[in-house]
Amino acid sequence: MSKSCCESKAFELEQLRVGQRNVLRTVLLINVLMFFVEFFSGWISRSSALTADSLDMLGDALVYGFSLYVINEGAIWRARAGLLKGYIMAAFGLFVLAQTTIRAVLAFPPVAETMGIVGGLALVANLICLALLFRHRSDDINMRSTWICSRNDILANVGTLTASLLVAATNRSWPDTIVGFTIAVVFLKSSLNVIIESKKELKLAEGH
Repeated sequence: MSKSCCESKAFELEQLRVGQRNVLRTVLLINVLMFFVEFFSGWISRSSALTADSLDMLGDALVYGFSLYVINEGAIWRARAGLLKGYIMAAFGLFVLAQTTIRAVLAFPPVAETMGIVGGLALVANLICLALLFRHRSDDINMRSTWICSRNDILANVGTLTASLLVAATNRSWPDTIVGFTIAVVFLKSSLNVIIESKKELKLAEGH
C-alpha cells in the first residue's frame, strides 16, 4: 500500500514537471520573439515604454530558460532560480530608469502609432503567457516568481497602450516618459519582493 502510494505520488510529481516544462518552453519562445519585435520597434519609434517592455521580454526569456534548467532540481536550486530572477528584474529596472531619464532630457516625442500597434501585440502575447502559467503559479517558488514576471508584463503593456494614446493626443513625450518610469518602479518593487521570498525559501531549503 505504501509503495503504491509513493509510486502514485512520484508519477504525479513527474506529470507536474512535464506540464511545467512544456509551459516554460512555450512562454520562452513567445518572449524571445516579442523581444526582437519590441526592441527594434522601440528603437525606431524612440519609445521608452516599448524599449523598456522589450527588455522585460528579454529578462523574462532568460528567467524562463533558467527556470527550465532547474525544473528537475531540488528546492535549493529552485530557490536560487527565484533569487536570480529577482536580481535580473532589478537590473532591468535600473536600466529602464536610466534610459527613460536620458530620453526625457532629449524630449523627442515617440511615434504613437508604432507604440499602439506593437504594444497591443505584446499585450496579446503576454496574456497568452499569463494564461499558460496561471495553473502553475502556486507550484513552487520557481513557478511563482515566473508567474509574477508575466503578471508585471501585462501592467507594462497596458501602460504602453495608454501612453500611445496620450502621445497621439498631445504630440508630447511626457506620457511615454511617465510609463517608462512606472515600469522601472514596478520592476524594482517586484524584484525586491521576489528576492526577499527567494532568500526565505533558500534558508528553509538549506535548513538554516
